[in-house]
Amino acid sequence: MCDLCSPRQVVAITSCKGCGKHLCRKHFNEHRENLTKGLQNVIDLRDNVLQELARVIDSTLKSPGHNNAVALLKQIDEWKTKTIERVTQAANDACKSVERLFSRKEEYDQIKQNIYQITKELKEQQELESFVESDIDQWTNQLNQLQTDFNRPLKVEINSPVLQIQTIDWNATIKITPSDEKQDKYVDLTINQLEKGVSSLLLDEKPKEVIIPPSILTTDGELAIQNSQLHSQEKAYPSFLFGLNESIDKEIDSLLEDLMYLAPMDKNGPMNGQCGPQTDQMEQFLSDAFGFKNISGKYIVPGIKSFQLDKPLHGLNPNTQIHFPKNMADSFTMTVQEIIDWQRSYKVYADKTTKGINKGFLNRALQGQSQDGEEAFRMKYVVRISKCPILMEFDAKIISRNVNEDWPTRIKLVSITGIDFAGRKHDVDDILYYISNWEEIYHIDQRSNLPALYSERDFYRKVNRPRGELNEERVRNNLIRMTRLRLRACDEEDIQIVVEIGIGLGVFSGSHIGIDEKVRALSAEAIRLVLEQDGPSYKNIRAIVFALPIFNKNNSKDRHLDVFNDFVDEFRKAQYNGPIPVLITDQDMHRITVTIARHGFTVAEVNPGDSHGVFGGYWQNRRSSVQGKLALTTAGLLVQHHLINPCVLDTDNYHLLEIDEVATLDRRRIISDDNE
Repeated sequence: MCDLCSPRQVVAITSCKGCGKHLCRKHFNEHRENLTKGLQNVIDLRDNVLQELARVIDSTLKSPGHNNAVALLKQIDEWKTKTIERVTQAANDACKSVERLFSRKEEYDQIKQNIYQITKELKEQQELESFVESDIDQWTNQLNQLQTDFNRPLKVEINSPVLQIQTIDWNATIKITPSDEKQDKYVDLTINQLEKGVSSLLLDEKPKEVIIPPSILTTDGELAIQNSQLHSQEKAYPSFLFGLNESIDKEIDSLLEDLMYLAPMDKNGPMNGQCGPQTDQMEQFLSDAFGFKNISGKYIVPGIKSFQLDKPLHGLNPNTQIHFPKNMADSFTMTVQEIIDWQRSYKVYADKTTKGINKGFLNRALQGQSQDGEEAFRMKYVVRISKCPILMEFDAKIISRNVNEDWPTRIKLVSITGIDFAGRKHDVDDILYYISNWEEIYHIDQRSNLPALYSERDFYRKVNRPRGELNEERVRNNLIRMTRLRLRACDEEDIQIVVEIGIGLGVFSGSHIGIDEKVRALSAEAIRLVLEQDGPSYKNIRAIVFALPIFNKNNSKDRHLDVFNDFVDEFRKAQYNGPIPVLITDQDMHRITVTIARHGFTVAEVNPGDSHGVFGGYWQNRRSSVQGKLALTTAGLLVQHHLINPCVLDTDNYHLLEIDEVATLDRRRIISDDNE
């Protein structure tokens, strides 16, 4: 009987295997309809669940959490790429260091080149009969030093090199942990730390092994496997950091720390001499790419050869790739359009309160047409700035670059003129204005009552001359003014880090008349005072780095090239704590600058130009001046030379600034008063 029929009983025709009830035809049909509706409800529920799941998935892809995951994956991939690059570079550097350790070919070649240059100078001076006692002493000392250099044994013959490799626990190097868990030693994957590469992976852990024993860890580039060292290791070269306090950005703090742990500078490399091969290389590059050739018998100024380009930049296809040098696998690659863009960044900043400075004067001066004396003196208050990539460091090794890398566009070259105490015709006012007893030091030309010349350029010094008497107040005031101008110009150009060298503190510092020590001290004092006084007003400058290599390694009493200690002494004794941190380091300025640019900062490198205003100066004369070396190692000739870059002579690029409220004194009147 049907279990659902009541009260009348109807015969059941079947039973349901699901619920076990016996059903008549009527109730069986109703039962199936209910089951069908139930099934449809399940189907509808399934559809709703799928739709909701799709919405959840879609919202998840758009949520901050998904974006964070994608960002983490991207950062991990970048870390992987950079780590591989750094490890590869560290291995390559180690191989090159070993090659330098066991081979002296480059050293011997350089010694032969130096002897050849001395031979050339001896022959020229013998014919001109213009040499004096100091020249003889200089040649003798140079030859004795060269003899000592090639007779010294290899360091590897005294101390066998030992290679020890820093062990890295790759399982603990990188790890993702929830934000509420303690991070301990693991890396926070930020772009800043990704830039550091392997050396910043274990932030607190001390190295388990010494990478290079102290006995062979030298500052002259002998064996240096620095890229894989950790910052807790002893520094390989002297560095001092001043003004670093709690208010300094951690990003700047981290950068300055990194700059103290680079590979040491190769001070005995091929750029330590006359740079003949590097001059040939630059001439060949300009010739191949732009049809460079000197104009026979024509000079921009005496001693500076004139030239022309048969294939000017603006006549080339903008997309053409230029390689420095040509036919080299790891060359520095740039496009014609890039070079034109760098040229267009050229700016001139000058102190309009300096008497005689105007756009007309600047246009003449930047063609090498400034007159001796007063006009040359004005060039101290002229600053030239442009984007200018670095092509190779001072070890003469090319920096490989492809056109997709943007770090070169963050480098700017700042060309300035310092005070010149070398005693030269063009800068005669530097001697007259700053040296009180100049008449006792130099022979006097009876016609002009100025220092007499023993060659076309140099003043004739007396044999039994006294020490020079420096007008310290004038030097200090002018150095402060010069420093204030160039740093303000850098700030106007959105420069964040300024890399300085000792401007005018080498051969121009007056060591031959005994004033160099005081000149160095005044230079350090001037820039410290400017940073303390003007630092709070800078909008963009965030740090200053002094790249001051120590070349007198034997600790001799002759410290004329050791500017490093003088600057450290000044900032230390004054207990500098200005708003702009200062790093003083025994390092290659190019290596410092490139590292800063690779870290993502806009950086300026200061170029000590001379008062003729022509970029590179005597770069083709195979001399060892800093400005000449900068012409050989950077794109400076392409972007700051008036014969190549038309923007140099465009007066619309000249900006006249007012540095002080009070105009400068009439220096000519002061000189006249001094001599009465």
